[in-house]
Amino acid sequence: MRAAAAILAGAALLVWPAALNGYPLVFIDTVSYLLHTTTGEPPWDKTQAYGPALHLFHWRLSLWPPMAAQGLAASHLVWLAQRALRGGASAAWHLGLCAGLAALTSAPWFLSTLMPDALTAMAPLCLFLLAFGRLSRAEAAWVTALGALAVAAHLSHLPVALGLVVLAALLARRPGPVLRAALPVLLAVLFLLGSNLAGFSRAVLSPHGATFLLARLQADGPAAVLLRARCPEAGWHLCAFTGSLPMDSDEFLWDGGSPLNREADGSPRPMGGMRGAEEAAAIVAATLRAHPLEVAQAALSNAVAQLLLTRVGDTLADTHLAASARRPVAAHFPARELAAFDAGAQMRGVLPDRAAPFLLPHLPVLAASVLAAFALLWRAARARDARRAALLVFALAALLGNAAVAGALSKPHHRYQARIAWLLPLAVALVLLPDCRGRPGQPGGAAEASAGTDRGRGGGAAQAATSMPIAGHRACRSATIWPKLSRGVSGPSSAPSAA
Repeated sequence: MRAAAAILAGAALLVWPAALNGYPLVFIDTVSYLLHTTTGEPPWDKTQAYGPALHLFHWRLSLWPPMAAQGLAASHLVWLAQRALRGGASAAWHLGLCAGLAALTSAPWFLSTLMPDALTAMAPLCLFLLAFGRLSRAEAAWVTALGALAVAAHLSHLPVALGLVVLAALLARRPGPVLRAALPVLLAVLFLLGSNLAGFSRAVLSPHGATFLLARLQADGPAAVLLRARCPEAGWHLCAFTGSLPMDSDEFLWDGGSPLNREADGSPRPMGGMRGAEEAAAIVAATLRAHPLEVAQAALSNAVAQLLLTRVGDTLADTHLAASARRPVAAHFPARELAAFDAGAQMRGVLPDRAAPFLLPHLPVLAASVLAAFALLWRAARARDARRAALLVFALAALLGNAAVAGALSKPHHRYQARIAWLLPLAVALVLLPDCRGRPGQPGGAAEASAGTDRGRGGGAAQAATSMPIAGHRACRSATIWPKLSRGVSGPSSAPSAA
């Protein structure tokens, strides 16, 4: 009961901005995820995972339950991560971790928002726990399912997750951790293929993703150069607009007057991004063949720019919400829900000012976490503490990978990096926590030190540990910060206790 209470309290801390707002936070793109299941209209420009996940909790009644579920999932992952790093979990430390994340990082602002951004940092955490977290069978099944949802919820999550699976292979050098980390990624890929086959009759990862790549490549220049060289002979729709390119990628995608969204005679071209995906794929392929170095240089520049954009503020305003997220609430939810939506500080345009004082610690804490991460990684390597080193490497790689992917696929925005930035302060805080030291046979004792081999999921030690009453465990105490794992990083066969 103590663990459950701590996880619930941690979840409340991690979504506190909803209380400041008076309602769960939304973004302009939230409309697509709500309409997906309320009207049966699959979003052409997004994956089909997050909308059904929202519906699983809102049932056209209220948007509070899906937001609460996001906070609860994140709180439980923090609990499992604490247990993995310390050899046991403490309710007091858990509340301290969640309070720190809530006060000092971007975590609560994204966990309170009904967007796949809430899952961006959860995906790497799930993969780390599956590879190195010593989970029971039930925990591994839950984290695998959550990890699959997190990876499938946004297309940018997939390449980052694939990179982390490769990283797990390099760190673990054993098949067990790699296979466990790879399973949610495989499930996400299968879901994307199946859902796009059902929704768009194409078994591909992204039926219209080439449109977004073209937007980025023409904004950076290489695709605009190619169009001028190949047109009008190529016969592409965009050949009529070469004089207007390059242009801002967001304007190219969404502005009604952009070349993508109007005909050569100036008349509207409805769903231009969707209709132009096949042509976009051909232009992207030709650009990559003709200008590979220019594309690589632009991608690197965008990645660096994205890495430095980490502020929360661009998700808090009421910009376009009346014409987007409000529509499905007004059409498909009870009147009282719409009244609550309209009464929220975000919809009234005052949330940015209310939030501003609470956002001030984010950048200093992130900067300090970067410096601390490298120092702690060096110390973990010297102490041969494989699990702590793995968490730090995972967090750093996830932040770098996210910046590279988001910069290559889209125009750099603060939101894209801020959504995952809280993973690094969490990793640093977990690495700094004291270990749990128990009697031989308990977590932190002799049995823990010898649990380095991968004995398979759901082994006897895990079942014994998870079946004991939580109140009976008192193993977590301040002890040495750097235990030596003499036989590597253990798999999920020995789940430690909770204090």
